[in-house]
Amino acid sequence: MRGPSQIALKNARESLNSVLGGPSVDAARLGEDLLAVSSVVRGSGVLRRNLADPTREGRDRGKLIDRLFAGRIGDSALEVARAVAAQRWTVDADLPAAMTALGVESVLAHAQQAGRLRTVEDELFRFERIVAGQDELLAAMSDPKAPASAKTALMQKLLSDKAAPETVRLATLAVTSFGRFDSEIRDYLQIAATRLDEVTAIVTTADALSEAQLDRLEKALVAQYGKQVHVNVVIDPEVIGGLRVEIGDEIIEGTISSRLDDARRRLTS
Repeated sequence: MRGPSQIALKNARESLNSVLGGPSVDAARLGEDLLAVSSVVRGSGVLRRNLADPTREGRDRGKLIDRLFAGRIGDSALEVARAVAAQRWTVDADLPAAMTALGVESVLAHAQQAGRLRTVEDELFRFERIVAGQDELLAAMSDPKAPASAKTALMQKLLSDKAAPETVRLATLAVTSFGRFDSEIRDYLQIAATRLDEVTAIVTTADALSEAQLDRLEKALVAQYGKQVHVNVVIDPEVIGGLRVEIGDEIIEGTISSRLDDARRRLTS
């Protein structure tokens, strides 16, 4: 998202956090309700344009939410959906995307309340790595023409029956979404990291790191980024020495293979 949509999402997230901070809020139900609203809005171009129409007052757009969803979703979800509709969005597609992001955050908030958010984060990362490591499997999971039921069945076959319920729910959402499976999962992991007030580093190396090496790396990254860093390690035999660290859009390349590639480019330029 860019421009006004970034501000709109920030404001909508503040509304969500206010609701989540209330007494006796069922975060799982809230998440399902918001995801349901997102699905309806995304599927109707007319509704999407009306809810994101900048010429209409935010209060009027909130009333439209009430007319469509009152009695169909909980009061907490209605409050958040009104807040989303009241914002100004750069393009109308950003509105259901924001609703989905808040639904995902609610599901993760439920995992956090149950003390298993870290588990969900790790399970989603491992599952995404399994799928991303097999081109045919990734294509099957991301195929927009494949029936959602078939992709869901494949996902459930691959995902351990011991996985947390939030992991299964978000993996199901990822395989039935409009985007690429791997991109969707990475978006969810970013939301989880934000809830945990940390940054996530994907560290690629040829061999497993020892506990001492991992501890030194984590301390160095914490010192650099000023907050807790959760490290996910990817073993890639094609990496020749050193590490590649990915944090969001930033890549810290320290492998021998990357330096050799750089040397080749210099020699041929």
